[in-house]
Amino acid sequence: MKTAILLSYKGIGANLLHLAYCHEIAKKYGPISIITICPKLSYILKDDPLIREVIYLENYYKKFLDIFKLAKFLKSIQIENIFIFYPSIRYYLSCKLAGIKNIKQYPFYKKKNLHLVKAAKELTENILKIKNCPTETKIYLDSEKINLYKLKNYKIITLGVGSSGPSTRWGEENFINLILNLNKKDNFYFYLLCGPNEKEIADKIINQIEKKNCMSLSSIDISEVIYYISASSVYIGNDSFGHHIAAQRNIPSFIIMLDTPRAYTDYSINQNKILPHNINENEIDHDSNLNPNSITIDMVIDKIKKFI
Repeated sequence: MKTAILLSYKGIGANLLHLAYCHEIAKKYGPISIITICPKLSYILKDDPLIREVIYLENYYKKFLDIFKLAKFLKSIQIENIFIFYPSIRYYLSCKLAGIKNIKQYPFYKKKNLHLVKAAKELTENILKIKNCPTETKIYLDSEKINLYKLKNYKIITLGVGSSGPSTRWGEENFINLILNLNKKDNFYFYLLCGPNEKEIADKIINQIEKKNCMSLSSIDISEVIYYISASSVYIGNDSFGHHIAAQRNIPSFIIMLDTPRAYTDYSINQNKILPHNINENEIDHDSNLNPNSITIDMVIDKIKKFI
């Protein structure tokens, strides 16, 4: 019989934010199954000895009537313990109907203003009967393979130039000027992290850099992208899954905060926030829509200078 954790989050970053708690639970119950609505999480966790499997839940999670279909599915995979890191009565009822013996989850009424880190930490401490559960861990990757992505004579920086939406982006011109500035200081090479639909962002940046020391990751599969990020010395950029990879590979990660709730950047000592002047990190959320130019090149350089 299996122990499972259910993560009802589509974004890679939101799923990886919970990895520390998955690992802590696995240390007690043995390798766990993660059930997620994120289709690409399995590519990142395939080498993790504490993860038995990653099950992509493509259906059965959107409608109330899906309760019965989900219950049938959960029963088929023989789960004994399930921990639901999401406040959902539908998931709870599905688990009860599936006959799962041990079910724990967030309170149903806590969905609004849910602080993902605090909620996950509290639930894990309750499950394991412990105090001060760690909030960070590491992503397991093949260290020899990472070395294949490193470049001689260069310091590699991953720049998170893409993101989940326009309001979180610092903008191509700012990244161009950052690269031009850094090229005056040392011998850097830049991996430009963005999705397949954001190719034009990376292309615009590359076309403006005469030194040609930039490479777009837009068309590269995520199972390989994670190695490019892990070969870097620093991550700088928008709120994207890249900073979660970097932070959990012990790489200094600098996140440009424009409309990113602090919970997404609040769990690792490797995460460093770059905020506009006179803005309180507690006031930033998905509706902030702060002016990208309120964070200047000099502000970024000042933050990262001792790490490069």
